[in-house]
Amino acid sequence: MSDNKQDNAPQQATGHVVIAGYLRTLDTSPGVYRMLDAQNRVLYVGKARNLKARVSSYARPTGHSARIARMIRETASMMFLTTRTETEALLLEQNLIKQLKPRYNVLLRDDKSFPNILVTDHPFPMIKKHRGAKKEKGHYYGPFASAGAVNRALAQLQRVFLLRNCSDAMFESRTRPCLQYQIKRCTAPCVGKISEADYARSVRDAERYLSGRSTEIQENLAAQMQAASDAMEFERAAALRDRIKALTQVQTAQGINPRSTAEADVIALHLDGGQACVQVFFIRAGQNWGNRDFYPRVGSSEIEAAEVLEAFIGQFYDNKEPPKQLLLSHPLENPDLMAQALSDKAGRKVALLVPQRGEKAELVSNAARNARESLGRKMAESATQARLLKGLAEAFGLDAPPSRIEVYDNSHIQGAHAVGAMIVAGPDGLMKNQYRKFNIRGDDLTPGDDFGMMKEVLTRRFKRLIKEDPDRSEGHWPDLLLIDGGAGQVSAVKGIMDEMGVADIPMVGVAKGIDRDAGKEEFHRPGARPFALRHNDPVLYFIQRLRDEAHRFAIGTHRAKRSKSVGATPLDDVPGVGATRKRALLAHFGSAKAVSRAALADLKAVEGISDSLAEKIHDFFHDAGR
Repeated sequence: MSDNKQDNAPQQATGHVVIAGYLRTLDTSPGVYRMLDAQNRVLYVGKARNLKARVSSYARPTGHSARIARMIRETASMMFLTTRTETEALLLEQNLIKQLKPRYNVLLRDDKSFPNILVTDHPFPMIKKHRGAKKEKGHYYGPFASAGAVNRALAQLQRVFLLRNCSDAMFESRTRPCLQYQIKRCTAPCVGKISEADYARSVRDAERYLSGRSTEIQENLAAQMQAASDAMEFERAAALRDRIKALTQVQTAQGINPRSTAEADVIALHLDGGQACVQVFFIRAGQNWGNRDFYPRVGSSEIEAAEVLEAFIGQFYDNKEPPKQLLLSHPLENPDLMAQALSDKAGRKVALLVPQRGEKAELVSNAARNARESLGRKMAESATQARLLKGLAEAFGLDAPPSRIEVYDNSHIQGAHAVGAMIVAGPDGLMKNQYRKFNIRGDDLTPGDDFGMMKEVLTRRFKRLIKEDPDRSEGHWPDLLLIDGGAGQVSAVKGIMDEMGVADIPMVGVAKGIDRDAGKEEFHRPGARPFALRHNDPVLYFIQRLRDEAHRFAIGTHRAKRSKSVGATPLDDVPGVGATRKRALLAHFGSAKAVSRAALADLKAVEGISDSLAEKIHDFFHDAGR
């Protein structure tokens, strides 16, 4: 692959004439091109089998859709990357779109990883939810559409197969069965209530179930139940009967599962008025493992379904393994190319189908109906949100409805474990991927100094913005700040913002009203008299929801920090002492304080603690220079 940046075109010129100037230096290689505006911002990223032919299509003065014509008019320069194959160009194109987020490309905005079920590598395996890189040893099953879908599957597996869900550390430290054993959700392997061989059989059955072989499991359980009954082991037979009953209930609840489609992602698109919804249903092991809706940014009502769906698939599978089949609602522009790219990524064949009849067509039709209904709800919510933002602008005298509102709050207990929190809202509602938490680091702060904490939070937030986005072109600067507090808090925040040279951002303090009663809030702005909104004003309810969400996020962050500190001990800071050795030391001495006072000979006597590590621990707690 070679990188060939060409920016010799006059910067003041834009449009098809500028684009035509590149044609004499381009050849027929496959590759990726970028179109940039006069400020060097990327407008569009595209791929081409033949770069010269593709760019020449943009050099024509007429014959373009309104969207493409606008893009061409704004183009001041171009960049090119040549690749060896068109497949390589397709993968590079989608990677650059996700990285650069060009204005005229279809962009998948929600690209979180999906959870899996992990059966760990252990003599008595644990079954648990896993999200992220598959680094831990064991067998993975998924993906599931959501944490809720995984949790439901785990509950079913525990009810039928009685596998443990406790951590290895807890497993090793148990001396008697836990509540899971009492309510018949675990066989208590931790205290020897089941042999390793019998537990391994349960694990194999669970993995067969996750692989879609539930009928085989049911037949085996029925045979075991009959054998136990014949041997007059009635208690064991009753337990097996209960497991068969639980498995039957699970199968009944999953009646929507496909009969002939073992592994596929069902992907359906609905477009309406320049907005799009893509529904993805995950079919694995012949079971429906949930669905998710996505709302890619399309930017124009003129865009074709084939272009949207191809861009979505390319970005969606950039960091995910594709299944054996993709069942699509619309054909793609380059189906063979996409199938080849996905097959190369998976290391096996991946088929792209647009089914017209049969069960697969029914699955796609169901997904398309969900996409249409989800987009309808989303558009209704967006219209409501637009009215609220317009009302907010009118109430606070803003020039236009805000596109980004940042709400700040602090949480602490008498200054301890202090955290700052920022939530973000905009035209699409709460933007949870933009939330930020701030561990208050100021050593010179007086405990409980809310003004000092707010100053630290805002200073850190806006210093970073000034550094990373000085010209405010990336959309990360707020149009409105909401502060939890009254006139004093607003005055302090204004002083902070003035110091940093960002005094042009409107801010409003939300103060509890008379008797701290919700509905009687007073609003404070710099240099203006406080005022209130009428009790039943929808804008008031909207602000209350934002304030409550900021408070919830701050409290949650504070509790997490406090919980972490409660479980912390001085042993956490000793080099070479991990979780296993920490447990051994605490079991031997009874407390971290006793470890800190222990003699060197006593530390050497602890199982698993070498002489050299014992010396390190002793020196850590008894170093005269500390």
